[in-house]
Amino acid sequence: MKMFSDSLRWNSCLRHCASCLAAVLLASSLSPSSCLARAQAPKQPNLVERIQQLTDAMTRTQTQLETSQRELQEMRRQLGGLRLLIVQGGIPVAATSVPVQAAHASAGSSSELANADSAVEELREHQEVQDSQIATLEQTKVETDSKYPLKVTGMLLLNAFKNSSSVDNAASPSVATGGAGSLGASVRQTILGFDAHGPHIFGATSFADLRVDFYGNQAASAPTASYTGYDNTNFALLRLRTAHAGLLWERTQAYFALDRPMISPDTPTSLTASAVPALAWSGNLWTWNPQAVITQKLSRPGSAGVELQAALIDAGDAPLTPVVPPTSTATPTGLNSAEQSSRPGVEARIAWDGSDRADGHSHIGAGGYFARHDISLGRNYDSWAGTLDARFRLVAGLELSGNFYRGMALGGLGGGGYKDFAYLPNPITGGYFFRPLDDVGGWAQLKEKVNERLEFNASYGMDDVSARELKRYYVSDGSIFQNLARNRTYAGNVIFSPSAYLLLSLEYRHLESIPIEDSSDSSNIIGLGAGYRF
Repeated sequence: MKMFSDSLRWNSCLRHCASCLAAVLLASSLSPSSCLARAQAPKQPNLVERIQQLTDAMTRTQTQLETSQRELQEMRRQLGGLRLLIVQGGIPVAATSVPVQAAHASAGSSSELANADSAVEELREHQEVQDSQIATLEQTKVETDSKYPLKVTGMLLLNAFKNSSSVDNAASPSVATGGAGSLGASVRQTILGFDAHGPHIFGATSFADLRVDFYGNQAASAPTASYTGYDNTNFALLRLRTAHAGLLWERTQAYFALDRPMISPDTPTSLTASAVPALAWSGNLWTWNPQAVITQKLSRPGSAGVELQAALIDAGDAPLTPVVPPTSTATPTGLNSAEQSSRPGVEARIAWDGSDRADGHSHIGAGGYFARHDISLGRNYDSWAGTLDARFRLVAGLELSGNFYRGMALGGLGGGGYKDFAYLPNPITGGYFFRPLDDVGGWAQLKEKVNERLEFNASYGMDDVSARELKRYYVSDGSIFQNLARNRTYAGNVIFSPSAYLLLSLEYRHLESIPIEDSSDSSNIIGLGAGYRF
């Protein structure tokens, strides 16, 4: 480019000098005195010679200008050819800035073009090395039969605990049962996950994910009642937690899932409570049940707007739901009470979602749930709930979130004091006194995220079964679960991430479990958590 500008300036100066010379000669030749002198003196041949010299100079100048223009055109042609060669070779133009500048400085020179060709060849060799490395990575990646990408994720989690008094499960407590405390550690809350992305179908992206842990039941004998997502009747360590598979359009999402209820989208933050989520049975409706969900956004992706959701749910039974009548020898059907009703449960939710750019998915939503149950006691009942959920991003890294509900027979969703209903045998008729239990509860959490490495969380949750309804069904020699009317938890933790993959946490929880007649039980839990994400 420097040569271009120098050539243009030289041509301009040459033209200017030629013009000035012509003007001077013309002016001197056309002045009155000079004309008279030339008429009187015999010097006419000198004027003709000067005019001829001027003509020759202008001719030479014109020739040089034409030559310069041809050189410029040739340089442009060579530059265009070099750019075409770069594009065809797949080489970024930025990576060849040095060869291009050399070509500009010496356009038309075969040696500089050879240098550019050498640079292009060198970059091609570099690209071949990168392709070889990519091919090596392709050989070592996780391969599936479908040949679509599969990512293995998870977290190796070690948690240590100190319980001041007895709880239902030492490593992941949710109810205080009274008695001596405990101290220990566990790695069974370790999570293993798989994320897959499949083909495009009907204009949508297909996806699937699966999460398992090692919190299966190790009891010597199977419990009298099975419960989806809470306990298992097998003796294996591996336990299915959640799963999703579906299609994702720009504004619509349809999927099947084994997950928490759709009407309870958030969960409190905790590193030490993974196998059973934080505040479970204390206001957090968390149980993992099969669902078919469809979500429709009424706004553009990434912007604030209304979201509509609907789902069918196969709600599980509460842990204390009997499989057969206590005095019966009938064989269990293997179906839970919702499945025996031959009607799926339904969920619906409407929410306002904040913009991704503005507040990071703040939302406020209202939902509803209904399911019909037929039980082996010869009775049927309806479980239902109305819910309100919210999450707000506040100033200075603060975030307030929570979920609240009012309903009936919510043991299958993680509420109701582990039960959907209460019953007692009727010694006169041989039948049963029976009543579904009203339930109210919820949780709230305040999060302070100092930065990407450090956060503080404080939360409170409560589940409250109607004491007036439960009191008539008090079991004098029953367990804490049969007579449990209220369960609440106070919790606080700090989570520190020294690196992107390492997590450390210290947590304190206070459990308080209140039965309908006896004195309440409580326990103080101190937990330490260390997780390595992969």
